Amino acid sequence: MNALNTKPNIPDPDGFYAELIDAHEGLSDEESAALNARLILLLANHIGDRNVLSEAISASANRHGDE
Repeated sequence: MNALNTKPNIPDPDGFYAELIDAHEGLSDEESAALNARLILLLANHIGDRNVLSEAISASANRHGDE
């Protein structure tokens, strides 16, 4: 069983962030939310490990309001 990796793991994180932001350019709030939902589902399918996905949901929910 794999565990959720929360350590930095993306090569060129700034480039990835810029690409993600660019993908949202010109979209309405509704279109942006739909893009995010599609991206989440694609990445969840790629991960495939239900336990890791549950950990990610819990970790994300627990961070609500921590900013």
